[in-house]
Amino acid sequence: MEYFAISGIINAIVASSFGFIVLFRDRKKKTNISFFYFTSAILVWGFSYAQWQLSFDAEEALFWVRLLAVSSVFIPVTFFHWTLHILNIYKRNKTLLYISYTFSVYVVCLFNSSLLIEGVRPKLDFLFWPDPGIVYTLYILLLFIGLVLYTAWLLLSNFKTSDSARKGQIVFILIGMLFGFGGGFTNFFLWYDIPLLPYGTFVVAFFPFLLGYALIRHKLFETKVISTELMTFAVWVFLLVRIFLSETYSDQIINIILLGIIVFAGVLLILGVNREVEAREQIEDLAGNLKAANTKLKELDQQKSQFLSIASHQFRSPLTAIKGYTSLILEGSFGEVPEKLKEPIKNIYTSAENLVLVVEDFLNISRIEQGRMKYNFEKIDLAPLVGEIVESIRPVAEQRGLSLSFESKKSEKYVSNVDVGKLRQVIVNLIDNAAKYTPKGWVKISLDKHDGKILFAVADSGVGISKENIGKLFEMFVRTENAHKVNVMGTGLGLYVAKQMIEAHNGRIWAESEGEGKGSTFFVELKEEK
Repeated sequence: MEYFAISGIINAIVASSFGFIVLFRDRKKKTNISFFYFTSAILVWGFSYAQWQLSFDAEEALFWVRLLAVSSVFIPVTFFHWTLHILNIYKRNKTLLYISYTFSVYVVCLFNSSLLIEGVRPKLDFLFWPDPGIVYTLYILLLFIGLVLYTAWLLLSNFKTSDSARKGQIVFILIGMLFGFGGGFTNFFLWYDIPLLPYGTFVVAFFPFLLGYALIRHKLFETKVISTELMTFAVWVFLLVRIFLSETYSDQIINIILLGIIVFAGVLLILGVNREVEAREQIEDLAGNLKAANTKLKELDQQKSQFLSIASHQFRSPLTAIKGYTSLILEGSFGEVPEKLKEPIKNIYTSAENLVLVVEDFLNISRIEQGRMKYNFEKIDLAPLVGEIVESIRPVAEQRGLSLSFESKKSEKYVSNVDVGKLRQVIVNLIDNAAKYTPKGWVKISLDKHDGKILFAVADSGVGISKENIGKLFEMFVRTENAHKVNVMGTGLGLYVAKQMIEAHNGRIWAESEGEGKGSTFFVELKEEK
């Protein structure tokens, strides 16, 4: 019947197309070569199938049936061969493969024998339908059923241990097997006089399509892509069938033009969907790489924090000893110190004191980053604490020629819930910075209250801060150019630590300045407690 002949032509066209596409992608790759053998067997089978259905002579039909039979024998064998390469298990199964090929060659040798095909005769609506010989029955049992089931078992066995890309590939191969061998099997019923028409032949074309897709595009295993391609391919096949079934020449021309338009549109659609999927996969890959890099950075940051903590602890003990012994020497505990040695020893003491502060900053940063900073909050009046700190710093400020003042309302209490030690460190840091970065002039400290908040401020007439730098002043290791000119010993850690401590008090710290050379004011805002 004519439409069965058309199905054979379609199967041949699809198989040969994918066979050549895969082969020309890489002619040296064994999977591609074995796939080409497999599609070549389907090509001969499909072409012979069409010629058999179009025959009007028994002898001609018998020839094409015999050619169909010997070519069909190679389909399960070449498929098995290709699967072994796909799964990388060729060596373990090559003996069975050699036996299968040997049997196939034996069938070829029986081309004109009744052991293969006994003859052809009318069956149902077909003028010439074959009767199988004993060898053809053996082929169905041993290769078409036995070898195909064994191949399916190999695929399923490897599915459990494969990665996601390989699993997608195996799924498409199994679906292809269902279309190909399932569709082809419907031909055998009538061979053994079971009155069922071979409608499964029409879906055999999906067999090489799905296998070729699995081989070429398995890394893009994506429902959206495959559904688009399958639907497009189905439309192409439908229009191709319409061309062959056209009753008039004009209908055939129209269907050919329509097929050309649909093929062009389908290709554009598939390319668009593929680009979308590829872009998404690239983004997913980048996200995965970024996540891995982020994890690595966190590990390095943790190692850095641990190193800082260990190194700082190791530095603190000898520095404390240096500071202690130089203080005792200056006080005369080890005897009278010659006048010319006092200044160098004072420099040693000052340097050790500065280094102790730097080490303490590093230790604080390490504790903050590792979440080990502990706070002991208590309600206190801030005025006496600030006054005490100002008085302790005043002698140093006066030595530098600075005017140091503290202003607060004596009738007011400035009570807040704070960690006294941590807040003391912040206040000392702010006042000390103001004194360091004010070569001459004044430093004014004040306490005030507004809207349930306590506002501590340190204003100076020093080097000031530019608009560009004021926003990043409380970041780690940040120092302005003016600060470098006045004090080269700073590390840029003190304000960062101060910010972390004040935020732990649920407070706020910031700086204001009209610009370089115009002084600056640092503010700390804390919640007032009744």
